[in-house]
Amino acid sequence: MLSIVIPIYNEEGNLPALHERIRAASAASASWKDDYEVILVDDGSSDRSPGLMKEMARADSHFKVITLSRNFGHQAAISAGLKRARGSAVVIMDGDLQDPPEELDRFLEQWRAGYDVVYAVRRKRKEPLLKRAMYAAFYRVLQLVSNIRIPLDSGDFCVMDRKVVDVLVTAFPENLRFVRGLRAYAGFRQMGVPYERASRFAGETKYTLGKLIKLALDGILGFSTLPLRLATYLGFLISAVSFLVSLLYLVAKVWGIRVFGHAPGEVTGFATLAIGMFFLAGIMLMVLGIMGEYIGLIYIEVKKRPSYIIDEPRAECNDRP
Repeated sequence: MLSIVIPIYNEEGNLPALHERIRAASAASASWKDDYEVILVDDGSSDRSPGLMKEMARADSHFKVITLSRNFGHQAAISAGLKRARGSAVVIMDGDLQDPPEELDRFLEQWRAGYDVVYAVRRKRKEPLLKRAMYAAFYRVLQLVSNIRIPLDSGDFCVMDRKVVDVLVTAFPENLRFVRGLRAYAGFRQMGVPYERASRFAGETKYTLGKLIKLALDGILGFSTLPLRLATYLGFLISAVSFLVSLLYLVAKVWGIRVFGHAPGEVTGFATLAIGMFFLAGIMLMVLGIMGEYIGLIYIEVKKRPSYIIDEPRAECNDRP
């Protein structure tokens, strides 16, 4: 059986088309026809999405709904769906139809050929230029600084074997989850399949600039210690430069050489001194900020709060007084 996990947050304009296209793709497929489940994870939607999803589940037994108690975020919603997926192969895709269900047969073909993870590589994005540039820069910076190889331009859209899903669910207890990074860290046989990422079918993107920056920080800080090393390297570099400048002035003092147009001992260079102090203060604050980000992650993780909470249906009580 194929499980399709789809996080949903205020997608009332996309849900009817999503339902029809998944059904049509299944009917046209020889590999997962009528042998699939779709797990819709309601990530605290405030529009008509919860009602539409429940109607879909009542009308079509292939569709199931998980309702989170509030908006926990895209990655947490994916994790909730993965934990409840039962298929031999599990798909992650978005609910805005930018990840076309018609492409799943190509992914499943590679999965049947022996690959444990078949991820989508975005060959072309139908999105604004600024957003495309930000995504491209993020993936390249992430690959540059990451301790593991995270494929370029690969999002969450993928097919994973059951054993990979079991590893993601049981072996990674962290609270702040960057699923595509965890998927790469898990290893196994992986390959990318290029596809053209469509524009949103309806509505506006739910990934605001702030959410994109948070996702980027979670990915970089969760899979790299290079920022901390850079702070160390920067400290050594500034110390080395300071030592060389001090040595230069010492030699100039002994030999009476003019440095930068001034003789040793002249009261000059106030502007240079002030700029240097502010520069060093900025460097120190930046280093403290980097350390603070990592300490913040430690603080969140040690509390061991759940990544998400499911809003279970209220049980009927027949023993009320």
